[in-house]
Amino acid sequence: MSRPRRNSKWSRPSPDPDDLARSFGYQRTESDAVGEEWIVQQVTGAAAAKSYRCPGCDHEIPPGTPHIVAWPSVPEYGSGGGVTERRHWHTACWNSRGRRRRR
Repeated sequence: MSRPRRNSKWSRPSPDPDDLARSFGYQRTESDAVGEEWIVQQVTGAAAAKSYRCPGCDHEIPPGTPHIVAWPSVPEYGSGGGVTERRHWHTACWNSRGRRRRR
């Protein structure tokens, strides 16, 4: 006897490149040491198809490497927000960002 197919609540929508929430997973909000709020998402290695430059260490994040994508929860006035403010971080760099000096 075959099992019935699951309904649509179990299927994922097709990913929209401008929507990280559906493309990569769950979002969370974090506060940094100066009180800024950030939206943070974990990107799996399978979802990391391009290389990026980590703002924490200024080294490359190669394709296939799990990492963090973070952007301010409230865009600065006139900055456009969204895609333009996203930054891809090594997970260790994101976790230690409060202990690093700015370059």
